[in-house]
Amino acid sequence: MLVSEFTFDLPPELIAQKPSEVRDASRLMVVRRAAGGMEHARFANLPEHLTPGDVMVVNDTRVYPARLDGVKEDSGGAVEALLVRAMGGGRYTALMRGRTRPGAKILFAGRLGAVVEEDLGEGRKVIRFDQPDGLEAELDTVGRMPLPPYIGQGETDEPFNRERYQTVYADKRGAVAAPTAGLHFTPELMGKVEAMGVTVARVTLHVGIGTFMPVRVDKVEDHVMEEEEYEVTPEASDAINAARAAGGRIVAVGTTSARTLESAADGSGRVRPGSGGTRLFAYPGYRFKAVDALVTNFHLPKSTLLMLVSALAGKDTILRAYEEAVRRRYRFYSYGDAMFIC
Repeated sequence: MLVSEFTFDLPPELIAQKPSEVRDASRLMVVRRAAGGMEHARFANLPEHLTPGDVMVVNDTRVYPARLDGVKEDSGGAVEALLVRAMGGGRYTALMRGRTRPGAKILFAGRLGAVVEEDLGEGRKVIRFDQPDGLEAELDTVGRMPLPPYIGQGETDEPFNRERYQTVYADKRGAVAAPTAGLHFTPELMGKVEAMGVTVARVTLHVGIGTFMPVRVDKVEDHVMEEEEYEVTPEASDAINAARAAGGRIVAVGTTSARTLESAADGSGRVRPGSGGTRLFAYPGYRFKAVDALVTNFHLPKSTLLMLVSALAGKDTILRAYEEAVRRRYRFYSYGDAMFIC
């Protein structure tokens, strides 16, 4: 299967630079898998497409201000770092811009000293901060939210992004990108979903560097996902398994929740509690074990996310839905509109 099969024409002006003024005022395309039909609504209408007894699974990871600007101490040359994963002791893996070699000393934001310890290739480095104590608080002060590159950095300000590039149920720090399907929910909408008899279960997958890495192979089967850390608590697995046993649907909010569920599920679809790393890559031919329906945004051409939704709904159905979304001027990507595959 070729990566080039997963593409579509998207006018640049449909790439959302800002979210909707109100979170749940974004548009919602409902795609019926069995019939291949499409409906058009607002995200606030999502409860109309849920059924009492369903369980809605959200990813409660929290994005941290992982982007840092700095200078090399020897030359003053500019450096940018995207912190990807904490390794303990003030050490992080980072995706870096600016030529740096092991041993190079960097000063971030005029106050955080660090040294490059290792070059991992493809712009990835291991860096160690001089003062690990209180580092997270310092990063929260001087770091910037890691917006995707297709969002113009001058279009929105940092305080705005710290609130809107974060779900209202974000809890566990560790992501370098938001689970964007969840950005459409308000506390009131979450309450409405629960009040109608839909259980909300929380899992965690810390979205990592793979979100920013393009698929560089020609054949889909040759792509290897970056590992991401996930956790399913006993409370979440109990709620999910109980709903399935009672005939309810498992509705994943976002591809990250879907990948967590599929990584934690056994062959019968029963979700096991626990934590670990996942490299799960779902593309057409993959059979979902735990996920029955999916809330998701509109994704980049040739991306692993587009391949995952194609695995769930069928490639032809998804590409037809994307053509319709373009025709109806839906807004695309992280700050854009949503789709409900059911």
